[in-house]
Amino acid sequence: MLEGKQPDEKQDFASSDDGALAVRRLKLWIRMLGVTRLVENQLREFLRVDHDTTLPRFDVMATLHRRRDGLSMTELSRTLLISNGNATAVVDRLVRDGLVRRIHSDADRRRVTVILTPKGVAQFEALAVRHRATIDRLFAQLDDADLDMMRDVLRRLRSDLTGESGG
Repeated sequence: MLEGKQPDEKQDFASSDDGALAVRRLKLWIRMLGVTRLVENQLREFLRVDHDTTLPRFDVMATLHRRRDGLSMTELSRTLLISNGNATAVVDRLVRDGLVRRIHSDADRRRVTVILTPKGVAQFEALAVRHRATIDRLFAQLDDADLDMMRDVLRRLRSDLTGESGG
């Protein structure tokens, strides 16, 4: 055992200033996770009930809308932080619905690029307007100052966690 003062087993973790701050940080994490889950669940319900679609389909279409020249399946799965298998399953359904097209590379037939079809672009753009309105409604209680403060805090936290500067 290390020399010096033995920790008092009866001492409450939160009794020290560091412990109290650690407990507050833990509570913040739980609150952030809870809010994230509530918002995500409401978005899933909005997409399912109002548009007969899913959040993964929306995410794939949004990603492809931002990258109009298309993405390889590997790039798509990395961007969305999902497995290639999950990306393939979603893309298969989008292809079947005529919203996404696969383009095989002439140089390497294993390389497949996926892009939105014109129908996919139109459907996504119509859905994106409603999605934005739903997000606006969910966050309506936040004013400009709240949004700026939260953006800055989350940027700083992300920067600290990733070791990046700025954001």
